[in-house]
Amino acid sequence: MPAKQERRLRVGVLGAGQIAQAAHFESCTKAVNADLYAICDVADDLRERMAITHGAQKTYNDYDRMLADPDLDAVIIATADPFHVPASIKALEAGKHVLCEKPVGVTVEECHVLKEAVEKSGKILQVGHMKRFDAGLQAAKSFIADEMGELIALKAWYCDNTHRYPMTDAVQPLIVTSANAKKPSENPKADLRRYYMLAHGCHLIDTARYFAGDIVSVHARLSERAGIWCWFVDVEFASGTLGHLDLTVQVRMDWHEGFQIYGKNGSVLGKTYNPWYYKTSDVDIFREADGATHRVLGADGHFYRRQVESFARTILDRAPMEGADINDGLASVQAMVAIARSAESGKRVALADVTGGV
Repeated sequence: MPAKQERRLRVGVLGAGQIAQAAHFESCTKAVNADLYAICDVADDLRERMAITHGAQKTYNDYDRMLADPDLDAVIIATADPFHVPASIKALEAGKHVLCEKPVGVTVEECHVLKEAVEKSGKILQVGHMKRFDAGLQAAKSFIADEMGELIALKAWYCDNTHRYPMTDAVQPLIVTSANAKKPSENPKADLRRYYMLAHGCHLIDTARYFAGDIVSVHARLSERAGIWCWFVDVEFASGTLGHLDLTVQVRMDWHEGFQIYGKNGSVLGKTYNPWYYKTSDVDIFREADGATHRVLGADGHFYRRQVESFARTILDRAPMEGADINDGLASVQAMVAIARSAESGKRVALADVTGGV
């Protein structure tokens, strides 16, 4: 790994559960411009074990105490979804920058409250849509912006499979659990329709918005048969681009994720892998001008580390934010709620009209 830079962002991670262990602790320790400064979790056994394993300088069992630390620069919110907004607001009010796991919130209303807090604080809040740091997707984004011309249509799909856990267990570190961990009042997986949309739908929606811009309305159909949840969603983009999204969970095949983009001066075809393989997407960019297809290698596929480094550059060097901001996070939640409402009613739903949660 490259040597650490002299100026580094001191990061505290809130939550020592699965996503922190699989992604955020390692990302902070490997980032050239950030350090894992602190870990905060109410589970003493889990917190102290993670601190020893990953070399955190400090540990806290109280979030307010960590936020009061004057040497702390930023917080990664790696808790369960219902805790994202209150934890982010506390950090912002304490003068800390925030990288919040996706989805940034679970209702449209609380996302608006968070947006007000971000604007009032003057601090950076980035949403953890780490796929924006996939070199293949970044190459496609650059081609769309610089060469492709008018974007005519986008199709994207995110299909989680029945073999997901054997695959991830083989490549992730051993996830340590604790009986003392803080959990939401309700089991997130009690309502699988809601859980799958929040866990997977937000990735699909953000990828579509990353390429094609703002979504105005959606018309969704939902099938729940044979233990398979399948959403087919027709999307209206503000640009006039035609869109179709396929979110299917428990497909009987390999992990299946990708996109097709058709434009005036070329096209893009992308295949994305299970994120825990840390493998850059295979993205074929066809340029009409030379009649040839180009693909970036993307040897560095550690999306989570690249996300932290970009977050740190935005704060330390005042570089433009490459990741998703609060407006992107809000738009993702609005789209998920609109899809849920459309699937229930069978009618097209405008994002601007939705309230509540998924």
